[in-house]
Amino acid sequence: MDPQLFRTKSIDQLISDADRPDKRLRKSLGWVSLTALGIGAIIGSGIFVLTGTAAAGEQVEFPSILKAPLLQVLMHGRHALGITGRPGAGPAIALSFFIVAVVCGLAGLCYAELASMIPIAGSAYTYTYATLGELIAWIIGWDLILEYAVSNMAVAVGFSAYINSLLDSFHLRIPDALSTPAYSPETGWALHFNIMGFVIVMLLTVLLVVGIRESSGANNIMVGIKLLAIVIFCVFASKYIHPSNWHPFAPNGFQGVLTGGAIVFFTYIGFDSVSTAAEECKNPKRDLPIGILISLFVCAFFYIAVALVLTGIQHWTTLDNAAPVAQALEAIGLNGVNRWVTAGALLGMISSILVFQLGQARVWFAMSRDGLLPGAFSRVHKRFRTPDVATWVAGIVVAIPAGIFDIGTLADLSNIGTLFAFILVSLAVLILRRKQPGRPRAFRVPASPWIPIASVVCCFVLMASLTVENWLRFFIWLVIGLFVYHFYGRRHSTLGSERIIAAPQGDAS
Repeated sequence: MDPQLFRTKSIDQLISDADRPDKRLRKSLGWVSLTALGIGAIIGSGIFVLTGTAAAGEQVEFPSILKAPLLQVLMHGRHALGITGRPGAGPAIALSFFIVAVVCGLAGLCYAELASMIPIAGSAYTYTYATLGELIAWIIGWDLILEYAVSNMAVAVGFSAYINSLLDSFHLRIPDALSTPAYSPETGWALHFNIMGFVIVMLLTVLLVVGIRESSGANNIMVGIKLLAIVIFCVFASKYIHPSNWHPFAPNGFQGVLTGGAIVFFTYIGFDSVSTAAEECKNPKRDLPIGILISLFVCAFFYIAVALVLTGIQHWTTLDNAAPVAQALEAIGLNGVNRWVTAGALLGMISSILVFQLGQARVWFAMSRDGLLPGAFSRVHKRFRTPDVATWVAGIVVAIPAGIFDIGTLADLSNIGTLFAFILVSLAVLILRRKQPGRPRAFRVPASPWIPIASVVCCFVLMASLTVENWLRFFIWLVIGLFVYHFYGRRHSTLGSERIIAAPQGDAS
């Protein structure tokens, strides 16, 4: 294999490239804004939906090998088919949230060390370029593009559905031709367009182009309101808690706790987006680790609080529905509080879209600056000092499919991509500890190498719990990416060009 595929870009060169006047982004974020970005990405609509599903359990049908989890296929072969029940965690879903927070914290510690060393836009893409080489960096960058884009398409479609439901409660309605996607597996194609999904993405794209300070300010407000909504739920609903609903606390034992954790794991995804804003941080070596770790801690606290209150006011067996929090509030007569929960859910989805669109544009920007994507994506707006072309294209790429497709079935693609990124970041910590042990680290992962190794193992086990179909789609996307890298990225890489220019000088000796 060509060793040039694994050429690495030094950390010093990465930092030097980021300081070029024509490629420099405006530094305006502190640790509070970074923490809000992390909370904005992590707390979305999942806290209002998956908490009930994980507590009550669910039945999952595997009609074919493609629909079965990879781990079950490897362990049981054809016997993995059929109907399999996921036992509910019951009130112990609070313990599930805690365990998952610990697992995510392992990867979060690895992100914190690398972010403090390499305060450059691009997140996992940049870290792997400095450690594992250009080909692996391309793969993870291509993977992050999929992760951010698909997850935002799904959230945009969900936002539109939630708006339609809210309008229905006021006896208002958007016509089906403007509120439903043009394609869904159940109904096929129709002359429709999901206008709300398209509009929310494009409005946030405009905000992101105008400036990171304005985007961050809007996100801070939305995060504050949705956290207030959660606090209002916990405070008012806690008066209706019946301790008998908590007994037994773990009705299906530790197996229920683990399966509940597998369901709610994906509510934590998003803290890695903090590192994509590294170049716009005023003191990245201090503030990036703080933003990553505090956002994880805050979200874990609120998740556990909601889980305890929800299973206290309603028996866990009744929570298997699309809106467990809203229905529980309706059942105890707190319709006024329910409106705040609705506002929190809507703002949760908006802030998630905002942060992931910000992250996606920064990944494109970093890859373009390295020559792996067309140079237009690394253009910086002269006035706003934002990557405007990358932001506009990322917005269009997400907004149009959100209006056309029912892409909820593709949401797991973002999950497998995120876990893959977590694994590579954890490996990067181990490699840099070995290759550059003396490089200053404002934050160090404790108990290394055991914590990075534990992060790799835990993330791989969770990847194996995803379906065979999901793995196939993931590999198809990566194969397409390898073709793009071979025919464009490899030939236009700035690192490759610099070495070609330098080669005659070295050969002359």
